Amino acid sequence: MGKPTGFMDFPRELPLDRTPTERIRDWDEFHDHQDDSALRNQGARCMDCGVPFCHTGTLIAGMASGCPVNNLIPEWNDLVYRGLWREALDRLHKTNNFPEFTGRVCPAPCEGSCVLGISEPAVTIKNIECSIIDKAFQERWVQPEPPPFRTGRKVAVVGSGPAGLAAAAQLNKAGHWVTVFERADRIGGLLMYGIPNMKLDKQAVVERRVKLLEAEGVKFVVNTEVGVNYDAATLEKDFDAIVLCGGATKPRDLPVPGRELKGVYFAMEFLTKNTKSLLDSNHTDGQYISAKAKDVIVIGGGDTGTDCVGTSMRHGCRSLVQFEILPKPPNERAGDNPWPQWPKVYKMDYGQEEAAAVFGADPRQYLISTEKFVGDAEGNLKEIHTVRIEWVKDATGRFAMQKVPGSEKVLPAQIVLLAMGFLGPENPLLEKLGVEVQKLPNGTHNAKAEYGKYQTNKKHIFAAGDIRRGQSLVVWAINEGRGAARECDRWLMGETALV
Repeated sequence: MGKPTGFMDFPRELPLDRTPTERIRDWDEFHDHQDDSALRNQGARCMDCGVPFCHTGTLIAGMASGCPVNNLIPEWNDLVYRGLWREALDRLHKTNNFPEFTGRVCPAPCEGSCVLGISEPAVTIKNIECSIIDKAFQERWVQPEPPPFRTGRKVAVVGSGPAGLAAAAQLNKAGHWVTVFERADRIGGLLMYGIPNMKLDKQAVVERRVKLLEAEGVKFVVNTEVGVNYDAATLEKDFDAIVLCGGATKPRDLPVPGRELKGVYFAMEFLTKNTKSLLDSNHTDGQYISAKAKDVIVIGGGDTGTDCVGTSMRHGCRSLVQFEILPKPPNERAGDNPWPQWPKVYKMDYGQEEAAAVFGADPRQYLISTEKFVGDAEGNLKEIHTVRIEWVKDATGRFAMQKVPGSEKVLPAQIVLLAMGFLGPENPLLEKLGVEVQKLPNGTHNAKAEYGKYQTNKKHIFAAGDIRRGQSLVVWAINEGRGAARECDRWLMGETALV
């Protein structure tokens, strides 16, 4: 603990973002950086608690509490305070392969369980993490580190999202020959095409790490979908072990009248095409769904919904509304949401800030249910019919949705983006490999593999990330990719030094 009174001496401060009206004019990252002295003060606010909940990485009430990759947060906070940046990098990389990803896109459950957060604003853990790794790249401390020896074993990783990249990095570190298969034309999975460029720069951040992994010996194969244009049986024959990290890519649909109309899209189709066109041609090829001068409605909250809002704002939409089925969260923790649970409180994310700056108010409308979509004579979406709802307890004591009479409303819309989550992996690959699936209470079908073991019913096949646990956070995917690599290495070699 560098400064015992730091949490009393320094208030919480974050770097200023570029203003909403400025940043919606481009696709660059919108976060600025703080100087070293300001970061030292923020590191000093860490109390080095006797029980540091910030890196416990547990689930409480179904939500993450603390860091899922168990980052050694008090240690690198102290090192930053003392100006020992290189040592802080070493502690950060000990638990997290890709802090430049989590430092940008993680919702920071670590801050939600910060002990200081019980009575004061939490330590700026996420910003300090991002600053450590950004400084490390700037100083060229991050260099390729190929393994000193090779085991001769070959491992296939299917999927190049955060779980796949983490598994590949760890297995390569253990000395195995690793090949990563990706069905898209670029490596990164969710990191490349699911998260917009203004949150996570593809060339400066994602591709930089991919090139490092390549320099360390990881082989990447793109435009290759195992089970479609690459035979699943061949994969099993050519590799000693397989780690499935394909993600949960089957979106939740909204089966209401008019769903077939042109203008109703899944969020990931909208986001993926936008980023691909941006990277391919800076949007000059027209191969994306443009929201320019259109009335846009985003159905669903969460990070994906926010990304749809931010992307539509950069296109120059005419209007934007975002529907949420749940009630508006309170401004402060409710009595049934105590620390160290994830704080379910009202906040404005970057997309909502941008919409509010242009249109004058938070675009979110709560307790809204969609009744139907209505189109014109050519089959193009023109409006959406909604009704307000309330949640009431039924005879069994469970909450059920109930329409509010007289609350029907019609809104103009030429684009509707469905951002209501995902139902699990696309099963054909699991079927072709003979991997058992597990049906969960929420209706998802995931690869069946025990958490912490990651081994499927096929002993040489492991599963990690969203394909195993369902839709989740990038940081959970990294946790599982590392864990699956550890267990795969143990299965291959009889023991493992991976953590």
